[in-house]
This record gives sequence, structure tokens and C-alpha cells, in this order.
Amino acid sequence: MPDMFEPPVPNVSAANTANADVNDGTLPLLSGDVRAVLFDLDGTLADTAPDLVAAVNKVRTDRGLPPGPYETLRLQASHGARGLIGSAFGVTPDDAAFPALRDAFLANYEAALCVQSRLFEGVPELLAALTERGIPWGIVTNKAAWLTNPLVKLIGLSEGAACVVSGDTTPHSKPHPAPLLYAAECIGISPAHIVYVGDDLRDVQAGKAAGMATIAAAYGYCGDTLAPAQWQADAVVERAGAIAPLVMSRA
Repeated sequence: MPDMFEPPVPNVSAANTANADVNDGTLPLLSGDVRAVLFDLDGTLADTAPDLVAAVNKVRTDRGLPPGPYETLRLQASHGARGLIGSAFGVTPDDAAFPALRDAFLANYEAALCVQSRLFEGVPELLAALTERGIPWGIVTNKAAWLTNPLVKLIGLSEGAACVVSGDTTPHSKPHPAPLLYAAECIGISPAHIVYVGDDLRDVQAGKAAGMATIAAAYGYCGDTLAPAQWQADAVVERAGAIAPLVMSRA
């Protein structure tokens, strides 16, 4: 069974900053004419951590181990099988035990893909506002298509999305800019007029490499290394509702 196509995250280290340092969409950090908005999926549009953590904890309990702590595992939800298996079992993809653990995790996740997952508060209203304003929006995720496509449908995003780009849609996944450039091509809008929103450092890196403005979703999973305020995104928001004023005032 294939992995979730998560590339290694660049090695970064710095102390986390307090939430008070996060810009909640109040500063005019974006410039230019915004004609489309692209979003990461897990941790940005949808809170999928409950089902991801349940899947990896089932791997643990099936092996006679107690469930891992939810809050610890949640931080790795954007990092797919590599991050969740690494956190739950202390192994890396180079370890001999990793493939079997990964396959068990992915089987569990596929079987219960959208049980507790939901859109983050404010996301339905945000997407409706973009649609009403005539601003197309799409999804660019590192999740493989065999998981992305059914999840997007189950969680109610398939009808409105102008494009859905998965981790295996292009030869490279984020932080490489290829998926974002492909999405821009699909919707027919120059990257210079697109904003990309994500909850991981690699999302900002990919967006910048693609020539897009970037917004860091600090309400998402964000990992446990560098704080969103230090990702050098064009803006950082602590709630999905803060995104619309940033992008629609420049549309």
C-alpha cells in the first residue's frame, strides 16, 4: 500500500513564539490583485486529526500498546504516515518496521476516513464568501489521491473546488512548487495573483517558490518545530474567519 506522499520536511529549529506574536489578519501584509485562493487540506480546511490519530492508535492497540496522547499525535497530522508513525512508534521510514506499520495505519485510515473529521470553524463561510465574490478556490495537498478524492467528497468540498491537486498528481510534492504551479495552470490564473494558505512550513515554502502570496494557518497542526510566526509567510491567521478580509480586500 502506498504512503501518503509526504516529502521530508526541511530541518529547522527555533523556539516557538507565543500566540500573541501571531498576526490575526489585521496588518496589510498582502499586496497585489488576488484572483484565486488555494488551500492545504489537512489542518487548513479540515480538522482531520481525530480520524488520523484514531487510525495510528488502532495500530498501537492492535499490538497491545496503549493509545498515544492525542495532543502529541495531533501535531503530526499534517505530516501523514511518516509523522504519525514516527511519533507513535519512534521509527523513521528507514527502519525495517516502518513499512508494516505504515500499511496498517493507512488501512485503518482508509476504512474510517471521515468519521470525526470536519471543516474548521469559519471555513464554510469563508468558501461561500469567496464563491459569492467570484474568486475561485482550490485544494493542494500532499495526501495521495486515493485518500484525497473520497475525503474531499465526504467532507463536502468536491462541489465548490476549482481544482484538487494531490501529493501524487505531479512528480513532486510540497515543499516543491510543482503542485501549486499545476493548480495555477488548472484554474488558468497566474501564480502572482494567487494566495496559498497552509498550516505547515512546507506550505509557505512551496507557495513562495511558486511565486504566490502565502498565509500561515496558525489554527492548524503546525508541527512542533518552528512557530508559524517565524515561517516568513505574508500573513499569519489564528482562525479561518480572518482569511476573507485579507484576500477579498485585494480581489
